[in-house]
Amino acid sequence: MTSKPNKYILTDGHTAVTINSKGAELASVVRNGCEYMWNADAKYWGRTAPVLFPIVGSLKDKQYRHDGAVYPMGQHGFARDMEFELVSQSDTKITMALTDNEDTLRVYPFSFRLEISYELEDKSLKVSWRVVNTGNGTMYFSIGGHPAFMCPVDGEGEQKDYTIRLYKDGKPLEGFDCTHLTSEGTAAKETVSYETDGGILAVSRELFLKDALILENSQADRVSLAKPDGTEYVTVEFDAPLVGLWSPAGKDAPFVCIEPWYGRCDGEDFDGELKEREWGNSLGAGEEFGKSYRMIFGE
Repeated sequence: MTSKPNKYILTDGHTAVTINSKGAELASVVRNGCEYMWNADAKYWGRTAPVLFPIVGSLKDKQYRHDGAVYPMGQHGFARDMEFELVSQSDTKITMALTDNEDTLRVYPFSFRLEISYELEDKSLKVSWRVVNTGNGTMYFSIGGHPAFMCPVDGEGEQKDYTIRLYKDGKPLEGFDCTHLTSEGTAAKETVSYETDGGILAVSRELFLKDALILENSQADRVSLAKPDGTEYVTVEFDAPLVGLWSPAGKDAPFVCIEPWYGRCDGEDFDGELKEREWGNSLGAGEEFGKSYRMIFGE
């Protein structure tokens, strides 16, 4: 009989953070009475902030090739649907882990340990990933975040009056090149150029009609959501080479995702092996990969 997933709480007296053992998924951030995270209402999208591992996005034909064998895998991999074990917890920090098992090895023939940590620091929550290759050969993987933030937040105004603010090296991003997704969930070959108004994009129904907006090549390192009065109420800071912006197309869903990625879906014309995927990562036997990003809440 499967045990019920656990919920873990971090708090510093001003901010309360809830993390689920399933997927080590961040489920809630409440600061001074305001909930900032999406509530996983399945009417729009039944998740809040899944961790994407060992792939980000979709594989072409929902499968990949490695060492002459073909393996099936669904969008964003399996970690988000698996139970993580508790490694350590204090009032303001928690670390959880997932290791390979019979189920993972059927679709991903690598031995690994994935540790996810959340650390509450005043108005910010630091998310850290540690991937360890515990096998004997080279391991290939991608990893990414998918946090969804309330928009509108705290019942203030309408979504159409909210904005996304993009920055690079402390300066507003005046424009960017964007990769869109095809109907099969692969990356389109052609990129689209976007202009901003001093780094500002309006949150409109039209913005996500082609699914996620994907910024590649480290074009941005900070993305914020702003209220109708221009106040930035949530900011994501990262050094990832890619960031995705997403809200379900045509659903008027009251949230926007800001997603730092170390990896991406297959290109629409990709025909290579796992080790040849764009933006993928590799680890030799015993090697480790460590990255983090930060979410800042409140004005």
